[in-house]
Amino acid sequence: MSNEVIKKDTGSMALFGDDAAKGFENMTQEDMALPFVRILGQLSPQVTEGDAKYIEGAKPGMIYNTVTSECFDGKKGMKVIPCYYKKDYPEWNDRGEGPSAPAAVHLPNSPVIATGKRESTGSKIRLPNGNYIEETASYYVLIESKSGTSGAYTPALITMKSTQLQVSKKWNSMMKTIQIADGKGGFAIPPMHGVVYNLQSVLQKNDKGSWYGWSVAQDRIMGQADKNLYISAKDFNSSVSKGNVQTKADVEEKAKDNTPY
Repeated sequence: MSNEVIKKDTGSMALFGDDAAKGFENMTQEDMALPFVRILGQLSPQVTEGDAKYIEGAKPGMIYNTVTSECFDGKKGMKVIPCYYKKDYPEWNDRGEGPSAPAAVHLPNSPVIATGKRESTGSKIRLPNGNYIEETASYYVLIESKSGTSGAYTPALITMKSTQLQVSKKWNSMMKTIQIADGKGGFAIPPMHGVVYNLQSVLQKNDKGSWYGWSVAQDRIMGQADKNLYISAKDFNSSVSKGNVQTKADVEEKAKDNTPY
């Protein structure tokens, strides 16, 4: 699958001709870092002047791409196509202890989960070895690119945990309840990768404090005009399901996610 889906030619192909995609013959999805897309918080280094990772103009509530360093207006949101969903339980050392990568990643049916004890506050499950696991919903998505050709989409990963699991459940329910005419007098649920959504950031609060979280709304169901985009989304779904998509290059960023609640 290509990294970007171009809806209309800007004249570049007239220049490139038969050279399109040359140089990438030996590069597969496994050789590329899949970016994480997350919401910047008050403590994010990207919004802190003087920090090496500071981005001029970045503010809490903006949506951040960890590979391109693009920042999207959280109020306006970004177009997202979910292509693959999974839930797992990464096992972490406490922040500041051990490597930034998870010690292990447990599937929902892992017996390790039952050995843990849920902490009185938060969503962490403390294991006998001192580490903790945290239920995490992962969405492998295509996101509309902020730069370059209009209508271009690139692969990314969005994870939701803690308070955002409620958003995840609502999004999942939204996806499963969409129906289209099946041409036989009945209805069918479109594939996950056949619907475009708009993800925004909104300020959320509880008795522990406030933070920016996700808000999801349906944008549109793809039609014939979206054929190339749909094919790319389908290809990405296939790549992820076959295990050809790697996220290890972004584990450090994931470990430093500082959503407080």
